[in-house]
Amino acid sequence: MTQQSYGPFKPARRDFIKKAGAAGSAALFTGMLPGGAWAAGSDAPEKKEVKIGFIPLTDCASVVMASVLGFDKKYGVKIIPSKEASWAGVRDKLVNGELDMSHVLYGLVYGVHLGVGGPKKDMAVLMGLNRNGQAITLSKALADKGAVDGPALAKVMAKEKREYTFAGTFPTSTHTMWLNYWLAASGISPVSDAKVIVVPPPQMVANMRVGNMDGFCVGEPWGHRAIMDKIGVTAITTQDIWKDHPEKVLGTRAEFVKANPNTCRAVMMAILEASMWIDASLNNKLKMAETVAEKSYINTSVDAINQRILGRYDNGMGKTWDDKNHMKFFDDGQVNFPFLSDGMWFLTQHKRWGLIKDHPDYLGAARQINQIDLYREVAGAMKVSVPKDTMRSSKLFDGTVWDGKDPKKYADSFKIRA
Repeated sequence: MTQQSYGPFKPARRDFIKKAGAAGSAALFTGMLPGGAWAAGSDAPEKKEVKIGFIPLTDCASVVMASVLGFDKKYGVKIIPSKEASWAGVRDKLVNGELDMSHVLYGLVYGVHLGVGGPKKDMAVLMGLNRNGQAITLSKALADKGAVDGPALAKVMAKEKREYTFAGTFPTSTHTMWLNYWLAASGISPVSDAKVIVVPPPQMVANMRVGNMDGFCVGEPWGHRAIMDKIGVTAITTQDIWKDHPEKVLGTRAEFVKANPNTCRAVMMAILEASMWIDASLNNKLKMAETVAEKSYINTSVDAINQRILGRYDNGMGKTWDDKNHMKFFDDGQVNFPFLSDGMWFLTQHKRWGLIKDHPDYLGAARQINQIDLYREVAGAMKVSVPKDTMRSSKLFDGTVWDGKDPKKYADSFKIRA
């Protein structure tokens, strides 16, 4: 992978951002809508300091860099990144207001909105933070027996009968859904053939080291950390399950958006600019890796982060490759647009695995949660392209197509389900 793969900003966008910074948040917002003001005749952020939670994962980078590089100040707010220990902690602090927003699992936001896996609270997805960049890791002990991918794992499990334990990061998480989907595609029921537990991302590697699980699905850098520590192998990346899949989002409570719309726009602009910055060049990615590796953020070595963010993969079994579908933070705004179909997919999987008893109003829930109009306003102000359609079509690795058109039929179409 060469540096040419990571071109600089287009001059028009660079000039726009420069002017936006010089003019400040108010001037940037003014004139975007008839009347030139957002609320009560003022476009100033209602809340100047915004506490944003994050879990120690590479994909917290746009939140962290928005703060570290001072993009937040350009838009009239101060982002206070708050390192959290678990997704359950993030959920609780979002619901009770200890956090204003958070780098958060897509499925967690939807789960809370529907009252699945904890308290029920009307929630909001402001924007996407990243796509791709997660992985399913199998233990070295399993790999030594030939279990190096899904079909091989199924053979080993059929031959050697015992309880097999795998870990996701939260009951309604993206990771648990990727893990379940992958296992089921290989003929392994995550309900009857295996035990799926919850482990916080930073604790995955340590738990596998002491033999607490046979495999796990988690975001980077913990997949690569397992390779570096020689305790696991990468069976599959999540981008190989679903190319350009949705992953983390910027989430908050619906009531926070209603009370603080200008604050939300300002934070979104800062994080959107940080997303552009990360994806703009190889050097920016390396600088990001150095920053987020620090103790106050991910607390790991830089070399655990700076390979896979460039698409340089090692599966721990002698195979190395350059993956152009590695973790992305911007991709001309495609990453950040909150497609309704993305959120709906997680609900179909929650229904598939029995987390939801009855079919919900899939589209209705997505329209309530995903703040598409708000995102369009922000993207328009920053001259970022916005997709025309709120749905997108994707083909997953097992050949199934997801387009959001008939979520009930899709959820019920799987042979292996709860």
